[in-house]
Amino acid sequence: MAKSPNHGTVAKPAKPARAMSVADVRAFLTALATANPDPRSELSYTDPFTLLVAVVLSAQTTDAAVNKATPALFAVAPTPAKMAALGADGVARYIRGIGLWQAKARNVAELARLLVERHGGAVPNDRAALEALPGVGRKTASVVLNVAFGAATMAVDTHIFRLGNRTGIAPGKTPRAVEDKLVARIPPEMLRPAHHWLILHGRYCCKARAPECWRCVGAAWCRYPHKALAPPAARPPKRARETST
Repeated sequence: MAKSPNHGTVAKPAKPARAMSVADVRAFLTALATANPDPRSELSYTDPFTLLVAVVLSAQTTDAAVNKATPALFAVAPTPAKMAALGADGVARYIRGIGLWQAKARNVAELARLLVERHGGAVPNDRAALEALPGVGRKTASVVLNVAFGAATMAVDTHIFRLGNRTGIAPGKTPRAVEDKLVARIPPEMLRPAHHWLILHGRYCCKARAPECWRCVGAAWCRYPHKALAPPAARPPKRARETST
């Protein structure tokens, strides 16, 4: 059940919002750009290889958790050759605090080996070559191409998928459908930074359980029909609630 549109948490809409016009897509992104003119990945990395490893490790795990694990790992294995030499068991010792660490350790060790074997120890700037590496799917490849190589790619994670449908910027039933619509509808000169504008907006403002519409810089163009125009009222202390009953 949704609360009043002037109050806090609301139920999710039963279907995606009506699509924004192309003009409104530009205006929405311009508002995000004004609020965050220099968006950056929140993963800690120093070069394309450490970025690739960090993104692989971040699947179904927060960036904060990855950033706690990778400094020690990268200190002993900053290159593909050294990472491959660690092997899966060696990588695992450093990443036990993140989700799916066993599978990720195997993938990181093997992708490092393949980078040495197939690419001379360099991270390729080619999508097909990246996606041929263990643990690297379309989203991970898009992040690496965007951040490390400056490509105008759109990596659709859970935040961007939610925003695509909730705001109407690019409604779609699958991540790929949302990606294709975003690529088609976002002005070309805005596409590369839009990846970060949308992720960070979804992470800190247009949150999954309770979008904070009252402080959204893009609310004027958003098509979400159940906007929370004010923060939820604070609950009274437990003792006060007990006294009133």
